[in-house]
Amino acid sequence: MNAQRAQEIADSPVMVNVTYNGMPIYIQHVDEGDETARIYPLDQPENEQEVSLNSLTEH
Repeated sequence: MNAQRAQEIADSPVMVNVTYNGMPIYIQHVDEGDETARIYPLDQPENEQEVSLNSLTEH
């Protein structure tokens, strides 16, 4: 996923179907410089992690 699209999703009030390793996630923050995103699984909001934007898939 490119940084601009990830930022649009993070800023959107509408929930977008995005997965990380097949798991539905929520994007909290996008770091365009590092091309990473802070995410968490929808069913585990306490499990935050920093991942590469390339590992995120929009469905």
